Amino acid sequence: MTKFQITILGCGSATPTTLHNPSSQLVNVNEKLFMIDCGEGTQLQLRKFKTRIGSLHSIFISHLHGDHVFGLPGLLASLSLLGRTSDLNIYAHKEMDLFLNPFIKYFGNPFSYKINLIPLDPHNHQLIFENNSIRVFSFPLKHRIPTNGFLFEEKERPRHIKREMIDFYNIPIRQIKEIKSGADFLTDDGKIINNEVITTSPTPPRKYAYCSDTAYSPEIISYIQQIDVLYHEATFAETESVRAQETFHSTARQAAEIAKAANVKKLVIGHFSSRYNELSALLNEATAVFPETELAYEGMIINL
Repeated sequence: MTKFQITILGCGSATPTTLHNPSSQLVNVNEKLFMIDCGEGTQLQLRKFKTRIGSLHSIFISHLHGDHVFGLPGLLASLSLLGRTSDLNIYAHKEMDLFLNPFIKYFGNPFSYKINLIPLDPHNHQLIFENNSIRVFSFPLKHRIPTNGFLFEEKERPRHIKREMIDFYNIPIRQIKEIKSGADFLTDDGKIINNEVITTSPTPPRKYAYCSDTAYSPEIISYIQQIDVLYHEATFAETESVRAQETFHSTARQAAEIAKAANVKKLVIGHFSSRYNELSALLNEATAVFPETELAYEGMIINL
């Protein structure tokens, strides 16, 4: 089974604290590294957790609030200093130009590689990236400025061929790939063996969704149905529900309600307000609604 792993680099909100870094995550799919958000201090976190910085494939920016992008200029400069030559795709809202271009212009475009800015649609669900292993979708969240969530979805894997059937029907090695892809088998005497007889169903594709920042938004449930892991912001406890509503953030309970309605397997909550030095109240609030909830923390590794 190929690797599908998420590393939490930062799970705080607004400003860095001694407890939490601002938002950033790495998604490793088959040894390709995808970054989600890049808050201040992200490149230090990459080094702290011994990440192969040079293997970064693409960056996905959920929205253009500082706690999700202030680490980006420094990271881009470091990639150049490290000698990167391959293009870097940054998926972000079109206003990213206003943030990055002055930085690039001021420093005289020192980069050893090309940066491709690929605009997100803040209003619609769309496929934004695809390779042989995964598809990445973006979908709208409900925040003060255009904001998107991301769904990383493994492509359906081949069917499993039964070893005993290979021997029983003397299936040539050259035909195994097409049988795994769903083809029937034709024996030497002209008999058709249905694919279902000689194979079993493939392992279900693994799926991971990232939802930060957003107010409580049942509209996103259709995009994240029955996924393996949902990361959903839980900036506040229910005691601060008015503040959450005013700032278009979610409470821990609301994050759990989304996870329950979407029938996900596991919920990881993060994007914690700096007002909380202790997070047990947020966890208790969420698990009361959705027991399969965990608190995010810097260095947390999630294996799907």
